Amino acid sequence: MKIFTKFIKVLATLGLFSSCAFALTDGIEYKVLERPLSVGDNTLTKVFSYACSHCYKFDKGVTQKVMSKLDGVKFIPYHLKSKGEFGETVSGILASMISLDEEKNIGYFDDKSLFKRAKFAIYRSYHDKNDQFNDKNEYINKILKDAKVNRSDYENALKSARAQEILAGWDDSYSVAVLSGVPAFVVNGKYLINLDAAYSIDKLIEIIKELLGK
Repeated sequence: MKIFTKFIKVLATLGLFSSCAFALTDGIEYKVLERPLSVGDNTLTKVFSYACSHCYKFDKGVTQKVMSKLDGVKFIPYHLKSKGEFGETVSGILASMISLDEEKNIGYFDDKSLFKRAKFAIYRSYHDKNDQFNDKNEYINKILKDAKVNRSDYENALKSARAQEILAGWDDSYSVAVLSGVPAFVVNGKYLINLDAAYSIDKLIEIIKELLGK
């Protein structure tokens, strides 16, 4: 996709520059969602799919860098279950890992995070290794093995009220993805960022900060 290719090329230079605060325009730098996400204020939500190569690139080189510059802002991942053969299964795995991390107060970007380990195991399997699976059960076992997660821990977590709450919230990701594709970044659950206007990490951060203050 052209807009993401342009974005990634700019990031690769890392000759990133900052500009002064500017007035954002609805329809140019962002779009107001008709159906806001139920995430509250001071939040940045990322809608993504394991089957999206740009989502993988952003998670490897962009998302954590952006969050490191947003002190006090809560990051919320939303996985899109409707994309990819194992989209719904992946959502279940990731929601379970989040619930397990939360029990130990481990953040999304911590190297100890089961969510992070499972997410990158999933990405690598699909994009780097092009693994093939006969069924869902085989897929789950492979991802959990790569992420070093016990199958019974995953199954128990998946049944938990917290994992089911996360999955129910993620159902709203489709209404965002149909507007912009993925990855998609939403500020305060209301403002969908136009990544074509966010042509560098600095610019993306600048737009986020402006929208946080709206």
